[in-house]
Amino acid sequence: MPLQKLDGGWLHPSRLPLGGGWDGQCSAPGHEGAQPTPDDLREFCNLGYASKCSRLPSQRDYDAVRFSVARDQGSRLFLWFVCEAGHHPANYGTLEYDVDLSHWVSRHPDLRIQKMLDCYVQAYLQRRIPPTTDSVPSATL
Repeated sequence: MPLQKLDGGWLHPSRLPLGGGWDGQCSAPGHEGAQPTPDDLREFCNLGYASKCSRLPSQRDYDAVRFSVARDQGSRLFLWFVCEAGHHPANYGTLEYDVDLSHWVSRHPDLRIQKMLDCYVQAYLQRRIPPTTDSVPSATL
């Protein structure tokens, strides 16, 4: 379960499922609250499809969860999510986030996935280019 964004360490952090690397605690059954090693975070926790992780339960709903911004309207974000099992979509949908109010208009019913969405939006907003009000750049003469 992601708790704190990590700076550095990945060649292309925006390509990671949560838009960057995260530190956190294990949420696998029987290992709740365990602190993953830095190697675990790099090789398993931040990538999805962690089939070689010793804590990964054999019976699970999803192997990975992916997020993407479907539409950025400045004050509103529309996000896609895809929960994957066996490299195939098992569940998917669109959710809405109000940037001005820092509030989800619609939320995911699974609290673990909602926490991942919170992290994804935080990482996205940190790297987002702010919308401009000028449609034409002004020139200095």
